[in-house]
Amino acid sequence: MAIKIVVNGQDLEVSVSPMKRLLDVLRQDCYLTGTKEGCGEGECGACSVLVDGEVINSCLVPVCQVEGSEIVTVEGLAENGKLVPVQEAFIKYGAAQCGICIPGMLMAAQALLDSKELSKQTPTRYEIREAIAGNLCRCTGYMKIVDAIEAAALSTLEKK
Repeated sequence: MAIKIVVNGQDLEVSVSPMKRLLDVLRQDCYLTGTKEGCGEGECGACSVLVDGEVINSCLVPVCQVEGSEIVTVEGLAENGKLVPVQEAFIKYGAAQCGICIPGMLMAAQALLDSKELSKQTPTRYEIREAIAGNLCRCTGYMKIVDAIEAAALSTLEKK
């Protein structure tokens, strides 16, 4: 079956089973391997992508449920080849370790930074932790990740 989706700003039509997981469509049919599979059960957040601006676990969603939706993967965060503030901050603060959770962490962080609340003030460290609560990291104590997101929030707010 032909499914129409918009991935990272590109209109795509993929011929797949409508029940194929979005994660597998992104990785196998769109060749976007930045989105990772960690648990396959929606518990770890490694497969997080943005669908119409909302963070979802792509391992739990059949592609038919997102037909016509705007999907953003970690590959789609950079703007015209330039890293967005959250990506720059993850590098600067050493927030990336093995790389399995990082795409999902970046997507959750970007969703937070894109939220309406950020237009007024930066999120608290508690709000940052809440935003990434669905993403498990087995390499760090989350401190560098939270620091990076906080710095990206400040940078984003300064640009507004």
